Order: sequence, then C-alpha cells, then structure tokens
Amino acid sequence: MRGGTGTKVPRSWILLACIGLIALNMRGPFVAVAPVLGPMQRELGFSPVELGLLTGIPVLCFSLAAPLASLAGRRFGAELAITLTLAGVLAGVAVRSAGGGAMVMAGTVILGLAITVGNIAVPLIIRRDFSSRRQGTAMGIYTAALNVGSFATSVVTAPLAELAGWRAAIAGSAAFAIAAVGVWIFASGRRAFIPAADDGTGGPPAAGRPASRWITVGLTVGFAGQAISYYGVTAWLPTLLSDELGMTPAAAGAGSSLFQIMAIAGGLGVPLAARFMSTTAVAVTLGAMWLTVPLGLLFVPQLWWLWSSLGGVAQGGGITLIFIAIIKLARDQASAGRISAIVQGVGYGVAALAPTVVGYVHSTSDTWSMPLLVILGSVLAFVISTTLSVRKVPRQR
Repeated sequence: MRGGTGTKVPRSWILLACIGLIALNMRGPFVAVAPVLGPMQRELGFSPVELGLLTGIPVLCFSLAAPLASLAGRRFGAELAITLTLAGVLAGVAVRSAGGGAMVMAGTVILGLAITVGNIAVPLIIRRDFSSRRQGTAMGIYTAALNVGSFATSVVTAPLAELAGWRAAIAGSAAFAIAAVGVWIFASGRRAFIPAADDGTGGPPAAGRPASRWITVGLTVGFAGQAISYYGVTAWLPTLLSDELGMTPAAAGAGSSLFQIMAIAGGLGVPLAARFMSTTAVAVTLGAMWLTVPLGLLFVPQLWWLWSSLGGVAQGGGITLIFIAIIKLARDQASAGRISAIVQGVGYGVAALAPTVVGYVHSTSDTWSMPLLVILGSVLAFVISTTLSVRKVPRQR
C-alpha cells in the first residue's frame, strides 16, 4: 500500500489549491454587477427594483435552495455537487452576459443556484477529506478566498468595462471558474478527493455526540446576525461615510473595500488563534471587534478606517468560526449537511432583507443613528448566540 509523507503533502496542497480556487467563484460573479449597474441600466432599461434583484436574487437562492442543495450533496455526492457548481457558474456567467434583460435575470438565477450548491458542498468536502487537525486551516483558506474573489472582481470589473463594455466585464468573472475546472480535473485524476486517513487526533470530536437542536438554533441565529450585519454594512457604509464625513464617492468606497479585504485576515487568523485560545475566547474576541463597527461609527466616525478594518477581520473570522463549529459538532456527513442547510438557509433568508431594512430605517429617521442601532442589534445576536453555541468545539491542535 503506497502512502506516507511523500504522498500526503502533495495531496494536501492539491486539496487546498482546489478549495481556494472553487471559493474564488462563490462570491465574485454576483458582486461583478455592482460596478457596472449604470451601463446595464442604460442599455437594458432596468428599473431600480430590477437592479436590486441582480444582487438580491443570489442571496435569496442561498436561502431558498439550501435544503435542495443539501439533499443533492447527500444523494449524489460532494464531487458531483462541486462539478455542478463550476458548470453552473460558467453557464450562468455566459447566459447573463449574452442577451437582454430576461437573459441577465436568468443567468443570475443560474449563478445563485450553482453557488448555493457549492456553499453546502465545500464544507462537507473539508470535513470529509481533511484530517481533523487541518479542517480549521482549510476552512480559513476557503472563507479567505471568498473575500479575495469578491475584492478582486469588484476592483477589476469597472476598468474592464471601460475598455470592453459591461458584458465583457461581467463575463470576465468566468476566468476563476475556468481555472478551478482545470485544477478540479487534475485533483480528480490524482484522486485527491478521498476521505482523509486518521492523523491521530481522533477524527471529528463530536463523532459520538451529535450537535443538539439548541446548538443548531444558536448557530443559525449567530449566522443570521453575522449575515445581516455584513450585508447591511456592505450596502450602506459608503453612503454613510459620504453623508456623515462629506467624503467623495471614491474615498467612501475605500471604507467598504477595507471592510472586504480585511476579512482575509479574519478567515486565516481564526484557525491560528484557535490553537492558542479556547473557541469561546475566539468568539468573544471576534464579537468585540464586530461591535466596534456600529459603536465606532456612532461615536467616532472619523476613525472609520479603524472600524472598517476591525469589522472586516471580524466578519471574515465570524463565518469561519461558524463553519468550523458545524463540521466539528456534526455527528456525520449527513447531519453536517442538514445543519449547514438550516444555518445557511435561515441566515441568508433573513440577511436578504438587511439592505432594504437598513435603507428604510435611514429614510424614515433621516439619520444614520437608527440604522447603526439596527446593525448593533444584529451584531449582538451574532456575539451572544455564537459564543454560547461554540463552547463545545475543542481547541485546535
């Protein structure tokens, strides 16, 4: 039987590269439309509501299609689920950039459904194919790559649209999918995606003790609080900075960019911190950093760059911590899929309303204080529920 260190190291690197490239496709395609909404509206005649649907549809798909995606992953296997994800991203990008308004909407739906499948399947692959010792690191790389994909796409799309038009610009997000397909085929040929051997850490710590319903509820509320805060801040932070501090649109956009890019540090930092701190301490630390966003913008908005940085680390670390809890506390692959579908389905469903609710509160109160209090409430929901739910997740070794 061939094995040993010589084959394990390249296999782990192939796995990590594949997970990272897949993750680049999980947010980038649906943020690609934001920088080119103006040209799209002029050519296609979209109303403001229809423009909102271009970013709202994927989040709704994350919610509504999560149970179906979980069932598909259990019934047909994670490998086929990932294949469907990558094929769906390529098809969705092609359809969205090739026709009129109906085609744009249809392509957006295809993208939302494909990415929903990946949202469920990738954590299951990490749970199955990485040793217990490496699951946290793999999850950190996955969530960090989600934000790299979003940031890179948002930065490149506008300049590309000026050179080649908005259709070519949003079609450019297929580049990540093409790269991922190549590595995916290579990884499948090398049989990299097989269950990991026992590395002496005992496998999933909760193998004989499934997560209780209350833990699932707590993780769901925590994920919802995290998602509401993330989408609310992402949608309205540039406008807030422009209104409160008189910043130009370009300068205000830097605040949002900082909030996104610092999530990479959070995704990679949580698995490392979990080696030296209890999971509860990690959750409390992330919660304290998240709280600086609404509180800091309420009382000291001039330090927006600090609050954006701390909040960015917290939002990247928060989703990493919740996914680590799911894969560590689930009894088996089937229960991990069910818990993930519940957590993401409910969380994204609530979060889809966040930009609208925050905007409505702002318009009715004519101030940014009340919207920031809404964000404060959602952050507190994340802090309390997540901290209580991850207490039984053991320290990473």
